[in-house]
Amino acid sequence: MRAAIRWLLLPLGLLVAASALAQRTLFVTPDDYRQALPHLQAGDMLIFAPGEYTRGLPLRNLAGTAEAPIIITGPDSGPPAVFVGRDGQITVSLINVGHITLQHLRLEGRGTRSHGIVAEGRGRFAHDVTLQNLVITGFDAAQAFNGISTKTPAWGWVIRNNHISHVGTGLYLGNSDGRAPFVAGLIEHNHIEHTTGYNMQIKHQLPRPELPGMPTEPSRTIIRSNVFDKSAGGATGERARPNLLLGHWPLQGPGSDDIYLVEHNLFYQNPTERLFQAEGNVTAHYNELINQHGEAVTFQPHNHLPRAIDFSHNTVVGRGPAVRITRGDPGYQQRGERNQIYSESAPIGLEETSNTLHSLRTYPDSTAQPK
Repeated sequence: MRAAIRWLLLPLGLLVAASALAQRTLFVTPDDYRQALPHLQAGDMLIFAPGEYTRGLPLRNLAGTAEAPIIITGPDSGPPAVFVGRDGQITVSLINVGHITLQHLRLEGRGTRSHGIVAEGRGRFAHDVTLQNLVITGFDAAQAFNGISTKTPAWGWVIRNNHISHVGTGLYLGNSDGRAPFVAGLIEHNHIEHTTGYNMQIKHQLPRPELPGMPTEPSRTIIRSNVFDKSAGGATGERARPNLLLGHWPLQGPGSDDIYLVEHNLFYQNPTERLFQAEGNVTAHYNELINQHGEAVTFQPHNHLPRAIDFSHNTVVGRGPAVRITRGDPGYQQRGERNQIYSESAPIGLEETSNTLHSLRTYPDSTAQPK
């Protein structure tokens, strides 16, 4: 017999901290959860029981608020709620959603030709989405299958405390044609490893569409305290990809003064490509970048030019020129200062006197594994 959906209406003062803003709490199982999805509203908390969910998680036209987001969660301990990939399907689909939190779920592709989480291009937007404390694995049937992807204008996203492994591409944010901007995001405390292609890519951006709520003033996308690990599983030859690639912002108009802030990350090994490649406006400091196989960092044209570049206070280990800054826009300043660079070759585009250069052999932790 199908289990009945259980709504629990609680006074706000009696809710635990994790659901302090929830006005309704809904407990669901693999049998009945699809019935509840269309009826979610601001302040609701949807709690999945442990078990396997094999019919996907389609979230359509759902709107929380900043004060009362819709929270969709599995158990925070014990046996998990597991969403299983299906050939030709998106496991978690987001279309026209705002102020949604997904947490404490496990997504397993199990080798199917499927994606993990996608904000679909047939929607108009997906804003203020928080993805946290997720495990996403096994979406690696081909390089084109993603752990997390946005194919529609997306802003205000928080992606934190997730473990993403054995996927084609870890995070693919934006669309290849530049028409699905990823704006004002926070990506922190994630461990991304064993990806065929990028651990993470944010695509370049064409002029932004006018959408209610999309930032028009200069904003930052913050990438901090993550592990980007391509020590194993990466593609070779023409399909090899960096651990992280950042594309340019709009060249004029809203967003043209946006910046990537990349700080306190560990970039670990890439036998077939660089660790970090970027263009546009980027501030990167206090990162550790270790690649015993080749170059570590390059700021160079991809779809446009490096603009305002500040690469400082980083520790860089690499073969060949460990760091290079080339073909920057002359209307902007590109600088690299106060870095500790371990390489047998001088950096390109940086003043050697402004950085400290060491022999690659003297780096003390070059064989340490990321944790």
